[in-house]
Amino acid sequence: MSGTITFTMIKPDAVEANNIGPILSMINKAGFRINAMKYLKLSREDAGKFYAVHKERPFYGELVDYMSSGPIVAAVLSKENAVADFRKLIGATDPTKADEGTIRKLFAKSIAANAVHGSDSDENAAIEASFFFSSLERN
Repeated sequence: MSGTITFTMIKPDAVEANNIGPILSMINKAGFRINAMKYLKLSREDAGKFYAVHKERPFYGELVDYMSSGPIVAAVLSKENAVADFRKLIGATDPTKADEGTIRKLFAKSIAANAVHGSDSDENAAIEASFFFSSLERN
């Protein structure tokens, strides 16, 4: 059975481009409820911890630098089949390959500056949400 929460971050490129409102509007229109949300700037250390799963990958340093370069919006979203439905809403990591009407097709600048993060599994959604929010109501 699929879970009912997912985690997202609106990344520094989309925040800088003033796309918080339009992205949140798309999330709401897609039937997601925002359970928790905060606007913050990640330290390099926190960005490194969040993306530790990618530590051995060649892009890790650039990812950490990028994610700590400006403010982000972190949010926990709820909906039936949350992870899969949100992944469909955001589109492919490469915005040139993302479906029309998806968040990344509309707001991403590149593969690296792809506007939003979305959890890739129910397990990771819980881990990622707890990284930013120590306690939250999930109903």
